[in-house]
Amino acid sequence: MTRCIAPRASFVVALLATVCALPASAASPVEKGEYLARAADCEACHTAPGGTPFAGGRAFKMPGIGVVYSTNITPDPEHGIGRWSDEDFVRAVREGVSPGWKHLYPAMPYPAYSRMSSDEVKDLRAWLAKVPASQNTPPANELKFPFSVRALMIGWNLLNGPSSSYPDDPNKSAEWNRGRYLVEGPGHCADCHSPRTMTFGLSKDRAFAGELINGLRAYNISPDPKDGIGSWTDEALAQYLSTGHADGHGTASADMAEVVTYSLRHLTPDDIHAMIVYLRDLKPQTSKDAPAPSRQLTNGDATLPQTTKGARLFASVCAGCHLPNGSGRQSPYANIAGARTLSADGGRNLIRIIMSGSTLATADGDQVMPGFAGGNLSQQDLNDIAAFVMTHFTEAKPSTEALNAAAKGP
Repeated sequence: MTRCIAPRASFVVALLATVCALPASAASPVEKGEYLARAADCEACHTAPGGTPFAGGRAFKMPGIGVVYSTNITPDPEHGIGRWSDEDFVRAVREGVSPGWKHLYPAMPYPAYSRMSSDEVKDLRAWLAKVPASQNTPPANELKFPFSVRALMIGWNLLNGPSSSYPDDPNKSAEWNRGRYLVEGPGHCADCHSPRTMTFGLSKDRAFAGELINGLRAYNISPDPKDGIGSWTDEALAQYLSTGHADGHGTASADMAEVVTYSLRHLTPDDIHAMIVYLRDLKPQTSKDAPAPSRQLTNGDATLPQTTKGARLFASVCAGCHLPNGSGRQSPYANIAGARTLSADGGRNLIRIIMSGSTLATADGDQVMPGFAGGNLSQQDLNDIAAFVMTHFTEAKPSTEALNAAAKGP
């Protein structure tokens, strides 16, 4: 549900080109399982920062509820899932119930994974059986009463899922049906991009209208032309999803950078296109996090104004990567012109990225935005930089109150 750690090197990347090139009918169960693991973003959630892939231990903080740690899903027989049967694994992934009648919490998106068939989940298990085993034991969950009582999840499931796989809609195209499967199933996009109800279930009425996740805004991805992605071209969306960058829309950062790193960039172009087809057909949703209009800065804008403290700090700290017109100085991934983060939601994501930084893995190597919190700059300095960025590149009006609140995190 939350995705806020810097990407790690993966030991499976070298195999992906081969797997992605194989048609589904020609791929073995292990190869199909590997592709499905990418589509479902398993590595990101089941790996602690700096930890062994799939060995668990990543913390999912849920305000008012507590902290859930991801489990070890390597084939280790004592600390992982090595002794689980295929049926045990299928039930955990699709129904949220692991061996011993142990109900999982919705930090594990099993309501979405239930869209995968039992055979597909068995393919996923076949591939996980090949990853290096780890003896890592994740920390125990830290949940407040009564959320610490797992039996409560029986009632939650009755209200919020899990659902089930569903047949193709004969009134829709094959691309639309494939896109629905990827977006609502293994991709579990709604888990970040849809608001939650009072019971912590996903809102159907406000589906894909955006949500606050771990102190960061997962933006509106409905086809609304102002608040969502309706104004994006198919080409821009495909470029953004498959590489993490699209000219005129900036570069994915933080949570979304992680999704691209571990999942989306490994999907086939056909699957990326199918997701776009489905997203285009969603109900348009309005939201209060629309970006402010960008200022029209040209290549002639070669100098930065030095009239404010934020401008001077930007010139000394940021201009080595970001040109005054928003272009990237050393890399196209540093092009921030048109990025929603520059102005949306009062600068919430902007100040957090300035503080914590972000890393995006690409075919050309890691693209790193360094974080500046805890260094020589004070929090006020970072707020001043954010305020300058918002007013120089966009028509937004920064709010000191909003920046300070965002800087505190979740």
